[in-house]
Amino acid sequence: MERTREMTILIVEDETIIARDVQSKLMALGYKVPRLAASGEEAIAVAEELTPDLVLMDIVIKGNVDGIEAADRIYSHLHIPVVYLTAYADEKTLARAKVTEPFGYILKPFEERELHSTIEMALYRHKMARALKRSEEKYRTIIESIEDGYFEVDHQGNLEFFNESLCRIMGYSREEVKGINNRQYMDGENASKVYEVFNRVYRTGESMQAFDWEILRKSGERRFIEASVSPVWDSVDKPVGFRGVVRDITDRKRSEEALKQSYDKLHGTLEGTIQALASVVEIRDSYTSGHQRRVAQLVVAIAEEMGLSEERIQGLRMAAIVHDIGKINVPAEILSKPGRLTPTEFALIKTHPDAGYEILKEIDFPWPIADIVEQHHERIDGSGYSKGRRDDEILMEARILAVADVVEAIASHRPYRPSLGMDQALEEITLNRGVTYDADVVDVCVSLFRERAFTMT
Repeated sequence: MERTREMTILIVEDETIIARDVQSKLMALGYKVPRLAASGEEAIAVAEELTPDLVLMDIVIKGNVDGIEAADRIYSHLHIPVVYLTAYADEKTLARAKVTEPFGYILKPFEERELHSTIEMALYRHKMARALKRSEEKYRTIIESIEDGYFEVDHQGNLEFFNESLCRIMGYSREEVKGINNRQYMDGENASKVYEVFNRVYRTGESMQAFDWEILRKSGERRFIEASVSPVWDSVDKPVGFRGVVRDITDRKRSEEALKQSYDKLHGTLEGTIQALASVVEIRDSYTSGHQRRVAQLVVAIAEEMGLSEERIQGLRMAAIVHDIGKINVPAEILSKPGRLTPTEFALIKTHPDAGYEILKEIDFPWPIADIVEQHHERIDGSGYSKGRRDDEILMEARILAVADVVEAIASHRPYRPSLGMDQALEEITLNRGVTYDADVVDVCVSLFRERAFTMT
């Protein structure tokens, strides 16, 4: 092989005839053998000078340093692989020689083929060992350089390997972290949470990404961490532990909490604003007192059944609470008139969606409240007011509000008539299902009252 012709071998043998014979055989095989050594001291000196690719070492040689000790020094300091060349194969000698982690043994007398194959195997093993060591060093360097904490634990949760970042996150020294169990730095609730996650990873063999829990640092301080966990497999694909990466997310958690508190405060302010606006309408129109509140109850129930997101439902509820805000532009005597309205009076009533839009459009709500209010009298066949929108031109929230508004209005008392009852209200929307009112909204609304016994209070 081309590779073997480049290899340099040092022979350590105190019997000159045997040394020359081995040298001749190796050179015939294509190896370079520039020097021979006859003692342990000389072997170490020549190895340091030549740094050969491999050393053939006789165990019993003259001098104060025998072959085993010389081999140990050469491999531990120079990382040169050693193959023992000896006639001594007794148990005691072999046991002592094993400690030096030799790359092979050649027992005298030997065949040329045996010599060649043992050397080739030793060189290959050494090459693989060096590659593995470089890979491990690279891996360790990467692990130690990352800011996130890295850990490996056994099935019982005992830390077996970790980086300095994990120690920093936990607030312990490296010596204190070594062998620590995960139960020692978390309370019972968090320990149970971590156990469930690790147990799931063990059972499924699938990694778990980005789950978080609280830890207790050595100082007693609580910190939030986010982790990913993967199983560690043995040679037969059996999980023997876990590895993962953790990140301190305490600052992020605190920022999120502060943001949530700010959002809740803003939401409370918006809620107060909406309630104040609703009160203005009910003060001017005592006959419809409670109408907006009951409509809001119904639209929420319908929207939940239809699967709208919680965020959209919040916006719809807000819009329902003030959907008649535009009536503040309508004279009070018209709102409370006990008889039938004249065409002119009804025309004034029909302006309240647009008036409501003008009032609400400048308020920076996180929902399209002004648009919902403007569209709550639109009908899917275009017969509504004030823009004559139809079908998908009308927001889904406005379609829900339209049905709820009609049902509540028919079922409640009005200045010009007594309550017509819920049956007539449901009959109205059923007869016009898919014509003026959205079919899906009607179906859900009817089901709420007739199958779920829903009531407005």
